[in-house]
Amino acid sequence: MIEQQYIDLFENYRRDLDANSSEGMNRHRDSAFDTFKQIGFPTSRMEDYKHSNIVRVFDADLGLNIRNIPVPVNPYEAFKCDVPNLNTHTYFLINDRFYNEVEQRKSLPEGVYAGGMRQFSEQYPEQFQKYYTQIADSNGNGIVAYNTMFAQDGFVIYVPKNVAVEKPLQLINILRGGVDLNVNRRLLIIAEENAHVKLLVCDHAVDDVKFVVTQVTEIFADVSAQVDVYELEENSEKVTRLNNLFSEQKDKSKVVTSSITLHNGYTRNNFRFRLLGAHAEAHAGGLAICDKEQHIDNFAVLDHSKPNCMSDELFKTVLDDKATGVFCGKILVEKDAQKTLAYQTNRNLLNSENAQMFAKPQLEIYADDVKCSHGLTTGHLDEDSLFYMRSRGIEKEEARLLLLVAFTRDVVDLIRIPSLQERLTSLINKRFRGELMRCGNCNVCK
Repeated sequence: MIEQQYIDLFENYRRDLDANSSEGMNRHRDSAFDTFKQIGFPTSRMEDYKHSNIVRVFDADLGLNIRNIPVPVNPYEAFKCDVPNLNTHTYFLINDRFYNEVEQRKSLPEGVYAGGMRQFSEQYPEQFQKYYTQIADSNGNGIVAYNTMFAQDGFVIYVPKNVAVEKPLQLINILRGGVDLNVNRRLLIIAEENAHVKLLVCDHAVDDVKFVVTQVTEIFADVSAQVDVYELEENSEKVTRLNNLFSEQKDKSKVVTSSITLHNGYTRNNFRFRLLGAHAEAHAGGLAICDKEQHIDNFAVLDHSKPNCMSDELFKTVLDDKATGVFCGKILVEKDAQKTLAYQTNRNLLNSENAQMFAKPQLEIYADDVKCSHGLTTGHLDEDSLFYMRSRGIEKEEARLLLLVAFTRDVVDLIRIPSLQERLTSLINKRFRGELMRCGNCNVCK
Protein backbone atom coordinates (compact mmCIF):
# COMPACT_ATOMS: atom_id res chain seq x y z
CA MET A 1 0.00 0.00 0.00
CA ILE A 2 1.47 3.33 -1.12
CA GLU A 3 -0.06 5.18 1.83
CA GLN A 4 1.79 3.10 4.43
CA GLN A 5 5.12 4.87 3.99
CA TYR A 6 3.42 8.21 4.71
CA ILE A 7 1.52 6.80 7.68
CA ASP A 8 4.81 5.56 9.11
CA LEU A 9 6.51 8.87 8.32
CA PHE A 10 3.81 10.84 10.13
CA GLU A 11 3.92 8.60 13.21
CA ASN A 12 7.72 8.63 13.39
CA TYR A 13 8.15 12.37 12.90
CA ARG A 14 5.04 13.79 14.55
CA ARG A 15 7.09 15.60 17.20
CA ASP A 16 9.20 17.32 14.54
CA LEU A 17 6.09 18.38 12.64
CA ASP A 18 4.60 19.93 15.77
CA ALA A 19 7.83 21.54 16.92
CA ASN A 20 8.29 23.37 13.62
CA SER A 21 4.72 24.58 13.21
CA SER A 22 2.12 26.18 15.51
CA GLU A 23 -0.33 24.90 18.07
CA GLY A 24 -3.23 26.08 15.92
CA MET A 25 -2.15 23.96 12.96
CA ASN A 26 -1.02 21.02 15.09
CA ARG A 27 -4.39 20.44 16.73
CA HIS A 28 -5.93 19.44 13.39
CA ARG A 29 -3.35 16.79 12.47
CA ASP A 30 -4.84 13.88 14.39
CA SER A 31 -8.31 14.02 12.83
CA ALA A 32 -6.76 14.40 9.37
CA PHE A 33 -4.49 11.44 10.06
CA ASP A 34 -7.45 9.28 11.08
CA THR A 35 -9.23 10.20 7.85
CA PHE A 36 -6.16 9.53 5.73
CA LYS A 37 -5.70 6.08 7.24
CA GLN A 38 -9.29 5.27 6.29
CA ILE A 39 -9.50 6.63 2.74
CA GLY A 40 -5.92 7.13 1.54
CA PHE A 41 -5.11 8.90 -1.72
CA PRO A 42 -7.68 9.20 -4.52
CA THR A 43 -7.38 6.56 -7.24
CA SER A 44 -8.66 6.31 -10.80
CA ARG A 45 -11.24 3.81 -9.57
CA MET A 46 -13.13 6.78 -8.11
CA GLU A 47 -15.53 8.43 -10.56
CA ASP A 48 -14.25 11.95 -9.84
CA TYR A 49 -10.66 10.85 -10.59
CA LYS A 50 -11.42 8.49 -13.45
CA HIS A 51 -8.94 10.13 -15.82
CA SER A 52 -6.31 11.26 -13.29
CA ASN A 53 -4.16 8.62 -11.63
CA ILE A 54 -3.01 10.73 -8.70
CA VAL A 55 -1.88 8.00 -6.33
CA ARG A 56 0.99 6.94 -8.60
CA VAL A 57 2.93 10.19 -8.04
CA PHE A 58 3.34 9.35 -4.35
CA ASP A 59 4.87 5.97 -5.15
CA ALA A 60 8.31 7.54 -5.19
CA ASP A 61 11.19 8.49 -2.95
CA LEU A 62 10.18 12.06 -2.08
CA GLY A 63 11.87 14.28 0.45
CA LEU A 64 9.90 16.38 2.96
CA ASN A 65 11.27 19.35 4.84
CA ILE A 66 9.73 18.19 8.13
CA ARG A 67 12.10 20.28 10.25
CA ASN A 68 11.09 23.34 8.23
CA ILE A 69 14.68 24.31 7.42
CA PRO A 70 14.89 27.59 5.42
CA VAL A 71 15.95 27.23 1.80
CA PRO A 72 19.00 29.45 1.16
CA VAL A 73 17.61 31.85 -1.43
CA ASN A 74 16.71 35.52 -1.56
CA PRO A 75 13.55 35.53 -3.69
CA TYR A 76 13.79 39.24 -4.36
CA GLU A 77 17.07 38.57 -6.16
CA ALA A 78 16.02 35.24 -7.69
CA PHE A 79 12.65 36.36 -9.04
CA LYS A 80 11.73 39.52 -10.91
CA CYS A 81 8.08 39.85 -11.88
CA ASP A 82 7.96 41.21 -15.43
CA VAL A 83 4.34 42.34 -15.55
CA PRO A 84 4.64 46.01 -16.55
CA ASN A 85 2.79 48.44 -14.29
CA LEU A 86 1.66 45.67 -11.94
CA ASN A 87 1.92 47.43 -8.61
CA THR A 88 1.37 44.86 -5.85
CA HIS A 89 2.18 43.99 -2.29
CA THR A 90 4.52 41.04 -2.92
CA TYR A 91 5.06 37.96 -0.76
CA PHE A 92 6.87 34.64 -1.20
CA LEU A 93 6.48 31.02 -0.22
CA ILE A 94 9.69 29.08 -0.73
CA ASN A 95 8.31 25.57 -1.23
CA ASP A 96 5.84 25.52 1.69
CA ARG A 97 7.59 27.97 4.01
CA PHE A 98 6.72 31.68 4.21
CA TYR A 99 9.63 34.02 3.50
CA ASN A 100 9.60 36.35 6.50
CA GLU A 101 11.89 39.12 5.28
CA VAL A 102 9.13 40.98 3.44
CA GLU A 103 10.02 44.21 1.67
CA GLN A 104 7.05 46.58 1.38
CA ARG A 105 7.31 50.14 0.17
CA LYS A 106 3.79 50.97 1.26
CA SER A 107 2.03 49.51 4.26
CA LEU A 108 -1.30 47.74 4.16
CA PRO A 109 -4.47 49.38 5.51
CA GLU A 110 -4.87 49.30 9.27
CA GLY A 111 -6.00 45.93 10.60
CA VAL A 112 -5.10 43.96 7.47
CA TYR A 113 -2.82 40.96 7.86
CA ALA A 114 -0.90 39.41 5.00
CA GLY A 115 1.85 37.00 5.88
CA GLY A 116 2.84 33.63 7.25
CA MET A 117 0.26 31.17 8.56
CA ARG A 118 2.30 30.12 11.60
CA GLN A 119 2.59 33.73 12.70
CA PHE A 120 -1.10 34.46 12.08
CA SER A 121 -2.21 31.44 14.11
CA GLU A 122 -0.16 32.70 17.04
CA GLN A 123 -1.11 36.38 16.80
CA TYR A 124 -4.80 35.84 15.97
CA PRO A 125 -5.65 32.46 17.51
CA GLU A 126 -9.42 33.08 17.68
CA GLN A 127 -9.73 34.09 14.02
CA PHE A 128 -7.45 31.24 12.96
CA GLN A 129 -9.47 28.56 14.72
CA LYS A 130 -12.70 30.07 13.45
CA TYR A 131 -11.67 29.56 9.82
CA TYR A 132 -8.79 27.10 9.40
CA THR A 133 -9.95 23.69 8.04
CA GLN A 134 -13.60 24.73 8.41
CA ILE A 135 -14.52 24.38 4.74
CA ALA A 136 -11.52 22.39 3.52
CA ASP A 137 -12.95 19.32 5.18
CA SER A 138 -10.67 16.28 5.18
CA ASN A 139 -13.59 13.85 5.20
CA GLY A 140 -13.83 12.27 1.78
CA ASN A 141 -10.76 14.07 0.41
CA GLY A 142 -7.50 12.20 0.91
CA ILE A 143 -5.34 14.99 -0.53
CA VAL A 144 -6.77 17.56 1.89
CA ALA A 145 -6.28 15.13 4.78
CA TYR A 146 -2.68 14.49 3.72
CA ASN A 147 -2.01 18.20 3.37
CA THR A 148 -3.46 18.92 6.83
CA MET A 149 -1.24 16.21 8.32
CA PHE A 150 2.01 17.62 6.95
CA ALA A 151 1.48 21.36 6.32
CA GLN A 152 3.53 23.49 8.74
CA ASP A 153 3.19 26.96 7.27
CA GLY A 154 1.42 28.87 4.53
CA PHE A 155 -0.01 32.26 3.68
CA VAL A 156 -2.91 34.18 5.21
CA ILE A 157 -4.83 37.28 4.17
CA TYR A 158 -7.15 38.75 6.78
CA VAL A 159 -9.17 41.87 5.87
CA PRO A 160 -11.39 43.27 8.63
CA LYS A 161 -14.86 44.75 8.24
CA ASN A 162 -15.33 47.68 5.82
CA VAL A 163 -11.68 47.70 4.69
CA ALA A 164 -10.74 47.71 1.00
CA VAL A 165 -7.20 46.77 -0.03
CA GLU A 166 -6.87 48.87 -3.17
CA LYS A 167 -3.52 47.53 -4.35
CA PRO A 168 -3.54 43.81 -5.31
CA LEU A 169 -1.50 41.33 -3.32
CA GLN A 170 0.83 38.92 -5.09
CA LEU A 171 2.01 35.61 -3.67
CA ILE A 172 4.87 33.98 -5.53
CA ASN A 173 5.39 30.28 -4.87
CA ILE A 174 8.93 29.24 -5.68
CA LEU A 175 9.84 25.55 -5.83
CA ARG A 176 13.47 24.85 -4.98
CA GLY A 177 15.22 21.61 -4.10
CA GLY A 178 18.25 19.48 -4.74
CA VAL A 179 16.27 16.23 -4.54
CA ASP A 180 12.78 15.12 -5.53
CA LEU A 181 10.51 16.87 -3.05
CA ASN A 182 7.00 16.80 -1.63
CA VAL A 183 5.66 20.27 -0.80
CA ASN A 184 2.48 20.89 1.23
CA ARG A 185 1.23 24.46 1.47
CA ARG A 186 -1.87 26.20 2.83
CA LEU A 187 -3.58 29.45 1.88
CA LEU A 188 -6.29 31.13 3.96
CA ILE A 189 -8.19 34.22 2.77
CA ILE A 190 -10.64 35.90 5.15
CA ALA A 191 -12.68 38.90 4.01
CA GLU A 192 -15.04 40.18 6.69
CA GLU A 193 -18.23 42.15 6.02
CA ASN A 194 -17.86 44.62 3.12
CA ALA A 195 -14.12 43.92 2.79
CA HIS A 196 -12.42 43.91 -0.63
CA VAL A 197 -9.17 42.23 -1.67
CA LYS A 198 -7.48 40.84 -4.79
CA LEU A 199 -4.74 38.19 -4.80
CA LEU A 200 -2.53 36.93 -7.62
CA VAL A 201 -0.81 33.59 -6.94
CA CYS A 202 2.12 32.67 -9.21
CA ASP A 203 3.69 29.20 -9.26
CA HIS A 204 7.26 28.73 -10.50
CA ALA A 205 9.70 25.81 -10.36
CA VAL A 206 13.35 26.80 -10.63
CA ASP A 207 15.19 23.51 -10.05
CA ASP A 208 15.30 20.51 -12.37
CA VAL A 209 13.97 17.89 -9.92
CA LYS A 210 10.55 16.36 -9.40
CA PHE A 211 8.10 18.18 -7.16
CA VAL A 212 4.80 16.84 -5.86
CA VAL A 213 2.83 19.79 -4.52
CA THR A 214 -0.39 19.71 -2.53
CA GLN A 215 -2.07 23.06 -1.99
CA VAL A 216 -5.25 23.81 -0.06
CA THR A 217 -6.86 27.24 -0.29
CA GLU A 218 -9.81 28.39 1.83
CA ILE A 219 -11.71 31.56 0.89
CA PHE A 220 -14.27 33.11 3.26
CA ALA A 221 -16.33 36.03 1.90
CA ASP A 222 -18.62 37.58 4.52
CA VAL A 223 -21.66 39.77 3.80
CA SER A 224 -21.03 42.14 0.84
CA ALA A 225 -17.34 41.14 0.70
CA GLN A 226 -15.47 40.92 -2.60
CA VAL A 227 -12.57 38.52 -3.13
CA ASP A 228 -10.60 37.93 -6.33
CA VAL A 229 -8.07 35.08 -6.53
CA TYR A 230 -6.09 34.57 -9.74
CA GLU A 231 -3.68 31.65 -10.09
CA LEU A 232 -0.95 31.53 -12.72
CA GLU A 233 0.92 28.25 -13.15
CA GLU A 234 4.27 28.31 -14.98
CA ASN A 235 5.93 25.19 -13.66
CA SER A 236 8.32 22.70 -15.20
CA GLU A 237 7.21 19.41 -16.68
CA LYS A 238 8.52 17.62 -13.59
CA VAL A 239 5.94 19.22 -11.28
CA THR A 240 2.76 17.50 -10.13
CA ARG A 241 0.38 20.08 -8.67
CA LEU A 242 -2.64 18.90 -6.68
CA ASN A 243 -4.64 22.02 -5.93
CA ASN A 244 -7.81 22.21 -3.82
CA LEU A 245 -9.66 25.53 -3.57
CA PHE A 246 -12.71 25.96 -1.33
CA SER A 247 -14.88 29.08 -1.26
CA GLU A 248 -17.73 29.94 1.08
CA GLN A 249 -19.87 33.06 0.63
CA LYS A 250 -22.51 34.96 2.58
CA ASP A 251 -25.20 37.45 1.48
CA LYS A 252 -24.36 39.81 -1.40
CA SER A 253 -20.74 38.69 -1.54
CA LYS A 254 -18.77 38.25 -4.75
CA VAL A 255 -15.92 35.83 -5.41
CA VAL A 256 -13.99 35.75 -8.69
CA THR A 257 -11.38 33.07 -9.37
CA SER A 258 -9.36 32.34 -12.48
CA SER A 259 -6.80 29.56 -12.83
CA ILE A 260 -4.38 29.94 -15.76
CA THR A 261 -2.02 27.06 -16.59
CA LEU A 262 0.58 28.11 -19.15
CA HIS A 263 3.12 25.40 -18.49
CA ASN A 264 2.93 22.35 -16.26
CA GLY A 265 3.59 18.68 -15.83
CA TYR A 266 0.59 17.05 -14.18
CA THR A 267 -2.13 19.24 -12.66
CA ARG A 268 -5.34 18.46 -10.83
CA ASN A 269 -7.48 21.42 -9.71
CA ASN A 270 -10.45 20.91 -7.39
CA PHE A 271 -12.72 23.95 -7.08
CA ARG A 272 -15.65 23.89 -4.66
CA PHE A 273 -17.85 26.94 -4.18
CA ARG A 274 -20.69 27.21 -1.68
CA LEU A 275 -23.10 30.12 -2.00
CA LEU A 276 -24.59 30.26 1.49
CA GLY A 277 -26.18 33.71 1.40
CA ALA A 278 -28.85 35.32 -0.74
CA HIS A 279 -27.70 37.44 -3.71
CA ALA A 280 -24.20 35.97 -3.57
CA GLU A 281 -22.24 35.86 -6.83
CA ALA A 282 -19.45 33.51 -7.93
CA HIS A 283 -17.38 33.58 -11.12
CA ALA A 284 -15.04 30.64 -11.75
CA GLY A 285 -12.72 30.66 -14.76
CA GLY A 286 -9.97 28.42 -15.99
CA LEU A 287 -7.60 28.22 -18.94
CA ALA A 288 -4.99 25.56 -19.70
CA ILE A 289 -2.55 25.32 -22.59
CA CYS A 290 -0.83 21.93 -22.69
CA ASP A 291 1.37 20.04 -25.13
CA LYS A 292 3.89 17.17 -25.12
CA GLU A 293 2.55 14.73 -22.50
CA GLN A 294 1.24 17.31 -20.04
CA HIS A 295 -1.99 16.67 -18.15
CA ILE A 296 -4.62 19.08 -16.83
CA ASP A 297 -7.72 18.12 -14.85
CA ASN A 298 -10.21 20.78 -13.72
CA PHE A 299 -12.99 19.62 -11.39
CA ALA A 300 -15.48 22.29 -10.28
CA VAL A 301 -18.61 22.17 -8.10
CA LEU A 302 -20.80 25.23 -7.49
CA ASP A 303 -23.37 24.68 -4.76
CA HIS A 304 -26.34 27.09 -4.57
CA SER A 305 -28.23 26.80 -1.28
CA LYS A 306 -29.90 30.23 -0.99
CA PRO A 307 -32.20 32.20 -3.33
CA ASN A 308 -31.29 34.90 -5.85
CA CYS A 309 -27.68 33.82 -6.30
CA MET A 310 -25.69 33.84 -9.52
CA SER A 311 -22.75 31.79 -10.75
CA ASP A 312 -20.82 31.73 -14.00
CA GLU A 313 -18.38 28.95 -14.82
CA LEU A 314 -16.05 29.19 -17.82
CA PHE A 315 -13.23 26.72 -18.51
CA LYS A 316 -11.20 26.42 -21.70
CA THR A 317 -8.44 24.01 -22.69
CA VAL A 318 -6.04 23.94 -25.64
CA LEU A 319 -4.22 20.64 -26.20
CA ASP A 320 -1.42 19.68 -28.57
CA ASP A 321 0.86 16.67 -29.12
CA LYS A 322 -0.07 13.90 -26.64
CA ALA A 323 -1.46 16.16 -23.93
CA THR A 324 -4.59 15.15 -22.05
CA GLY A 325 -7.28 17.32 -20.52
CA VAL A 326 -10.19 16.67 -18.19
CA PHE A 327 -13.10 18.87 -17.21
CA CYS A 328 -15.86 17.89 -14.81
CA GLY A 329 -18.22 20.66 -13.80
CA LYS A 330 -21.27 20.39 -11.59
CA ILE A 331 -23.88 22.99 -10.71
CA LEU A 332 -25.95 21.98 -7.69
CA VAL A 333 -29.13 23.99 -6.99
CA GLU A 334 -30.72 23.02 -3.69
CA LYS A 335 -34.47 23.17 -3.07
CA ASP A 336 -34.43 26.54 -1.27
CA ALA A 337 -32.28 28.22 -3.94
CA GLN A 338 -35.11 29.75 -5.98
CA LYS A 339 -34.34 32.47 -8.55
CA THR A 340 -30.90 30.98 -9.16
CA LEU A 341 -28.96 32.03 -12.26
CA ALA A 342 -26.20 29.56 -13.09
CA TYR A 343 -24.20 29.15 -16.29
CA GLN A 344 -21.52 26.62 -17.14
CA THR A 345 -19.40 26.70 -20.28
CA ASN A 346 -16.58 24.39 -21.33
CA ARG A 347 -14.74 24.87 -24.64
CA ASN A 348 -11.79 22.74 -25.79
CA LEU A 349 -9.48 22.84 -28.78
CA LEU A 350 -7.50 19.83 -29.97
CA ASN A 351 -4.54 20.73 -32.19
CA SER A 352 -3.30 17.18 -32.57
CA GLU A 353 -4.80 13.82 -33.45
CA ASN A 354 -3.09 12.36 -30.39
CA ALA A 355 -4.42 14.88 -27.88
CA GLN A 356 -7.32 13.72 -25.71
CA MET A 357 -10.05 15.63 -23.88
CA PHE A 358 -12.57 14.16 -21.42
CA ALA A 359 -15.47 16.39 -20.40
CA LYS A 360 -18.47 15.86 -18.16
CA PRO A 361 -20.80 18.84 -17.54
CA GLN A 362 -23.55 18.29 -14.96
CA LEU A 363 -26.65 20.06 -13.63
CA GLU A 364 -28.39 18.87 -10.47
CA ILE A 365 -31.44 21.03 -9.75
CA TYR A 366 -33.97 20.67 -6.93
CA ALA A 367 -35.63 24.11 -7.24
CA ASP A 368 -38.26 24.94 -9.84
CA ASP A 369 -37.78 28.70 -10.42
CA VAL A 370 -34.26 28.86 -11.83
CA LYS A 371 -32.34 29.67 -15.01
CA CYS A 372 -29.47 27.23 -15.50
CA SER A 373 -27.56 26.12 -18.56
CA HIS A 374 -24.41 24.33 -19.59
CA GLY A 375 -22.57 24.19 -22.89
CA LEU A 376 -19.75 21.98 -24.11
CA THR A 377 -17.75 21.92 -27.35
CA THR A 378 -14.58 20.02 -28.24
CA GLY A 379 -13.02 20.24 -31.66
CA HIS A 380 -10.47 21.91 -33.91
CA LEU A 381 -9.96 25.47 -35.09
CA ASP A 382 -12.70 26.66 -37.40
CA GLU A 383 -11.57 26.15 -41.00
CA ASP A 384 -13.91 28.84 -42.31
CA SER A 385 -12.35 31.41 -40.03
CA LEU A 386 -8.87 30.34 -41.10
CA PHE A 387 -9.87 30.59 -44.74
CA TYR A 388 -11.37 34.05 -44.22
CA MET A 389 -8.20 35.36 -42.55
CA ARG A 390 -5.95 33.86 -45.21
CA SER A 391 -8.10 35.44 -47.93
CA ARG A 392 -7.28 38.78 -46.30
CA GLY A 393 -3.55 38.19 -46.76
CA ILE A 394 -2.70 36.74 -43.35
CA GLU A 395 -0.24 33.86 -43.39
CA LYS A 396 -1.69 30.51 -42.29
CA GLU A 397 0.41 30.13 -39.14
CA GLU A 398 -0.18 33.72 -38.07
CA ALA A 399 -3.93 33.33 -38.65
CA ARG A 400 -3.90 30.18 -36.57
CA LEU A 401 -2.10 31.95 -33.72
CA LEU A 402 -4.51 34.88 -33.82
CA LEU A 403 -7.48 32.51 -33.56
CA LEU A 404 -5.90 30.62 -30.67
CA VAL A 405 -5.26 33.83 -28.71
CA ALA A 406 -8.80 35.03 -29.46
CA PHE A 407 -10.14 31.70 -28.15
CA THR A 408 -8.63 32.42 -24.72
CA ARG A 409 -9.74 36.04 -24.47
CA ASP A 410 -12.96 35.70 -22.47
CA VAL A 411 -11.18 33.78 -19.69
CA VAL A 412 -8.53 36.50 -19.48
CA ASP A 413 -11.30 39.10 -19.33
CA LEU A 414 -12.47 37.64 -16.01
CA ILE A 415 -9.35 39.10 -14.40
CA ARG A 416 -10.08 42.51 -12.94
CA ILE A 417 -6.50 43.82 -13.08
CA PRO A 418 -5.94 45.52 -16.49
CA SER A 419 -2.12 45.34 -16.45
CA LEU A 420 -2.30 41.62 -15.64
CA GLN A 421 -4.77 41.07 -18.49
CA GLU A 422 -2.33 42.67 -20.92
CA ARG A 423 0.61 40.63 -19.67
CA LEU A 424 -1.33 37.38 -19.78
CA THR A 425 -2.30 38.05 -23.38
CA SER A 426 1.37 38.49 -24.20
CA LEU A 427 2.36 35.32 -22.33
CA ILE A 428 -0.39 33.31 -24.03
CA ASN A 429 0.84 34.55 -27.41
CA LYS A 430 4.38 33.46 -26.55
CA ARG A 431 3.14 30.10 -25.34
CA PHE A 432 1.40 29.37 -28.63
CA ARG A 433 4.52 30.42 -30.52
CA GLY A 434 6.63 27.99 -28.49
CA GLU A 435 8.64 30.76 -26.86
CA LEU A 436 7.48 30.10 -23.28
CA MET A 437 8.97 26.75 -22.31
CA ARG A 438 9.00 27.46 -18.59
CA CYS A 439 8.94 30.51 -16.36
CA GLY A 440 11.06 33.30 -17.76
CA ASN A 441 10.79 35.64 -14.79
CA CYS A 442 13.37 34.23 -12.41
CA ASN A 443 17.08 34.86 -12.57
CA VAL A 444 17.71 31.27 -11.45
CA CYS A 445 16.26 29.99 -14.75
CA LYS A 446 18.44 32.23 -16.91
